[in-house]
Amino acid sequence: MNVDNIGASELSVQNREILLELAGKRKKLKRLEKKDPEFSKFLESYENGLEKLRDEENFSDEDNTSDDGTQNPSKGSAILSKDKLLTSSALNTLCQLVREQRSISALTSLLNGYRAACHCGTEPSGLLDVDSCCGLQDSKTFSKILIFMLQEADNIFRGMLGISCSSCKKETILELKNTLKWKTMKPLIKSYLRSTLFLLNQVTDSEILAFSLVQLRASIIFFAAFRPLLHRLIKIAVHLWVTGEGCLASHSFLVIKHVASVFRSDCFNSCLIKTYKAFIGHCKFVDPVSSKHIQFLRNSFIELCSQDVPNSSSKAMVCVEQLAKILQMGLRAKKKEAVKRICSWQYTNCIDLWVSFISANIQDYDLKPLLYTIIQIINGVAVLFPGPRYLPLRLKCIQWLNNLSSSSGVFIPVASFALDILEYKTGKDNGKPGKDFNFSSSVKLPKHWLKSRNFQEKCVSSVIELLAMHFAQWSYHITFPELATIPLIRLRKFNETTTIESFRRVVKRFIDQVEQNIEFVQRKRDEVAFSPKDHQSVESFLQFEKSSANTRFTQYYKSIMEKAASRNLVMNQKISSMLQKKSKRKKQLLPNNTLHGGANNEVLEERKVDLSIDDGRDGKRVKKRKT
Repeated sequence: MNVDNIGASELSVQNREILLELAGKRKKLKRLEKKDPEFSKFLESYENGLEKLRDEENFSDEDNTSDDGTQNPSKGSAILSKDKLLTSSALNTLCQLVREQRSISALTSLLNGYRAACHCGTEPSGLLDVDSCCGLQDSKTFSKILIFMLQEADNIFRGMLGISCSSCKKETILELKNTLKWKTMKPLIKSYLRSTLFLLNQVTDSEILAFSLVQLRASIIFFAAFRPLLHRLIKIAVHLWVTGEGCLASHSFLVIKHVASVFRSDCFNSCLIKTYKAFIGHCKFVDPVSSKHIQFLRNSFIELCSQDVPNSSSKAMVCVEQLAKILQMGLRAKKKEAVKRICSWQYTNCIDLWVSFISANIQDYDLKPLLYTIIQIINGVAVLFPGPRYLPLRLKCIQWLNNLSSSSGVFIPVASFALDILEYKTGKDNGKPGKDFNFSSSVKLPKHWLKSRNFQEKCVSSVIELLAMHFAQWSYHITFPELATIPLIRLRKFNETTTIESFRRVVKRFIDQVEQNIEFVQRKRDEVAFSPKDHQSVESFLQFEKSSANTRFTQYYKSIMEKAASRNLVMNQKISSMLQKKSKRKKQLLPNNTLHGGANNEVLEERKVDLSIDDGRDGKRVKKRKT
């Protein structure tokens, strides 16, 4: 105890000495201020400069950034906590100063508040609690600062930098890099972009995410000065595009497309590769619900590729060659794992993606090498899986070939693939109807379905539809009689052997329509005087009749497609209703506390605070999103 007392007395003596020394220095400074007023002004300006420097350090490149590229929430909100509480009236004043006077200090305060709002709710509890948000008075202030900054930040930055609202060129920002205006605005712009990206990476409400993306898309050109933030934006946008739904996915893709357009070759490859990887990672499993979203992903990816088709085609060739290698391994080894890899949704969706890309662009670009490679792959898949259980996969292969033939104008023989389906023998002709089955969400049929009457009907109707599509493409060609000869022989043979009257009627009508078209083409062909070597005349044969599309076979083909569309619509409605019933049953089987929530859930509901766009009416949870 004596030692402690001695140590404490020594510290108190040292403290008194330090205080006396500080008091003496203060007196000297006061005397200097009285003697030399200019020196006093210099001290004030120096102090203001230090304060400004501290503000710039708060917005610096390294500050508040963690290893994964996101801001540190504790540091981001600490800046505002040093100041007074940001009230609604103070926020209105700051907004007015920024709008009318373009005040830098007011904008800095707003950005500090905006950063605190973006980091609000990132505490370990995962709940969005505005009351615990540093520096913000209430949920109204919280919502208002978010909306104001998202809606007005782009116009404010452009106005202060003298950039036109319609300017979307990255060169505009690059030219300003060495100007004083840019050096003043750079930390503020970076703070806004980084805080908004942090918000996109945290919040889970789709409406808030979509609203933020729409507003941020207007400020894409500012990312030209911040490449790490640009790459982070692409990563977040791709994640929201592939996982989001509806408007969120659409707005996310518009951001990706805008980035690829503004930054061209600098970011196009990055956008293309990331979206493709996200697509193939998301399409491993398909059901009636997810199939629509996968179609959206496919169509939007093709739209992105269309911005730079030559560059996209080179990437497509690499991907298609990889598909060819996988198929080659399956054809050689025929092992279960290799075959299973081919007969999967991921593989078939990749083929479907590049078939759609080729079909959309082959008329304007030279994609023949890609076309021939993908045709060989599709033929290989059809040969590798000839059995009746793989009927959905075979139908997809024939549809792909028909689409490629129609878009490219290249004749692709598909009749043999289609007619082989009629030779499937799996059960009696008078089998039971069986349950409804959705072919669009499967690549392989269950065994019990092969013995049903529905399977036989699907085989016949699919063959007629696919052959009608194939013949419709060449129904005006001068070689149509020769093209249809062998398919007609096989169809007549099937018509003679089948015992089901409904099948006979459908096939007989198709045969009659094809024969009538053969007679029509043969009659027109007998009237011409040019030889088969005259390619120009051959190509122009029956072009007038083709443009009018009034022949019987064309009308028959349209009726077939209309019936198929209505049949698929009815089937999809039945399946969707079945899925709804199943989901209701699952909910009924769940425990009561899971449905209605226990005491803990009630407490969480009471603690939720609003993060909606319109001043907040529904509490939302904020979770860390992995990207």
